[in-house]
Amino acid sequence: MAELGIRIEHLRKRYGEGDTAVDALKDVNMTVAPGEVVGLIGPSGSGKSTLLKCLGAVIEPSGGKMVLGGETIYDDGWKIPDLRALRRDSIGFVFQAPYLIPFLDVTDNVALLPMLAGRPNAEARERARELLVALDVGHRAQAQPSELSGGEQQRVSIARALANRPPVILADEPTAPLDSERALAVVRILNQMALQHHTAIIVVTHDEKIIPTFKRLYLIRDGSTHEEAGEGRSL
Repeated sequence: MAELGIRIEHLRKRYGEGDTAVDALKDVNMTVAPGEVVGLIGPSGSGKSTLLKCLGAVIEPSGGKMVLGGETIYDDGWKIPDLRALRRDSIGFVFQAPYLIPFLDVTDNVALLPMLAGRPNAEARERARELLVALDVGHRAQAQPSELSGGEQQRVSIARALANRPPVILADEPTAPLDSERALAVVRILNQMALQHHTAIIVVTHDEKIIPTFKRLYLIRDGSTHEEAGEGRSL
């Protein structure tokens, strides 16, 4: 198998054709190593959301190459026949809103993806409980999402993202609704989980509270990326 983590080469995305065409991504190049958390920043309309949707196999790029977890998923065309299975098994998603299923308890919210992937229910729930304990919400395992605080809900959503042991996690503004203490706690957890599970994580953010914590940043502007050294401020 080739290198793990994330590698993007000359990724492009064009919407429309002719005079009305818009190049949302022009030349995106990124690498994220296993165990690394990298920040992705840029002004509104710069292409951050489009890039995350391409990486998440939600929309198709117009050209370039994407390698996730050592597997080439796109090279001027999709190389994976089942994109739904790719999203389920190889990519974890953490959003600004936790999007927990309101009629399932915390354990089943986390166990659902492994169950859908074909793992036995008991095994999936055991995996969920292990992650919940690791994220300090094990005592909330039987609670309903409505009974959790905002910080607890986000921890559960991180557990869900890790449930299928994906090599890649894409986090879209995961700290936006949180205060400084809880926002920094989420970033601390993402770093711990990246190292523990050998996961490559990209965090899209505008949150000035957490930007100084990244050791590496990518700035995206006008559809192109530029790598910057981060402060790597201690958490």
